[in-house]
Amino acid sequence: MSIRIDVSRDKRGLVRDFVYETLKKNIMELRLEPGRFILEKELVEMLQVSRTPIREALVKLTQEELIETTPQKGSIISLIDLQHAEESRFIRKTLESAVVREACELLDKEQVLHLQNLVSLQELCESEQNYGRLFELDEEFHKSIMIGCGRDRTWGLIQQMATHDNRIRILRLASDSDWKIILAQHHGIVRAIKEKDPDQAEKMLRDHLELVLVEKESLKQKHAKFFK
Repeated sequence: MSIRIDVSRDKRGLVRDFVYETLKKNIMELRLEPGRFILEKELVEMLQVSRTPIREALVKLTQEELIETTPQKGSIISLIDLQHAEESRFIRKTLESAVVREACELLDKEQVLHLQNLVSLQELCESEQNYGRLFELDEEFHKSIMIGCGRDRTWGLIQQMATHDNRIRILRLASDSDWKIILAQHHGIVRAIKEKDPDQAEKMLRDHLELVLVEKESLKQKHAKFFK
């Protein structure tokens, strides 16, 4: 098991938050792979904390469907559920399609410039082949559009359902280093918002969100053990 630990976060925040955030980040980034068993004792030794914050984190991650716990087997990183992922993507596509149309009217020049800057940072990630940071910037890109339109709670709703879908997205980035189509779609979304073209903005967004669906079968074949 190879867990990336952000020690500086431990100093700044509460232990229980540190444990939860560390475990979730490593699950989402597939360092803790789907189907892997995890033991409290192992996590205690690795994170250098007591059992209480470990148990609290495991309960929270179970509620988020990232961990499954049974009396017989203990805790296991949940397999990726394609049905859950597709339902999440349906909700996301429906809501974000409506909001990106609003963005064409509501976002000002500074907010559009922020989106352009995020895409520029994503291009830097491509040159460095940093898929973890690219995913974070992808999320920040979509979040900025939602928040810019005053849809904070809508973004929160999307995130509540996104755990399985997000792991597929990260798996796609990690499995295929050709990210040019993703960046081109982001450029297209920004351009449509800047030109106040809601039809084109919605089309580009839908094409973007459906990209992983096109590739899901090849991902499942390459990483069959990760999927339910």
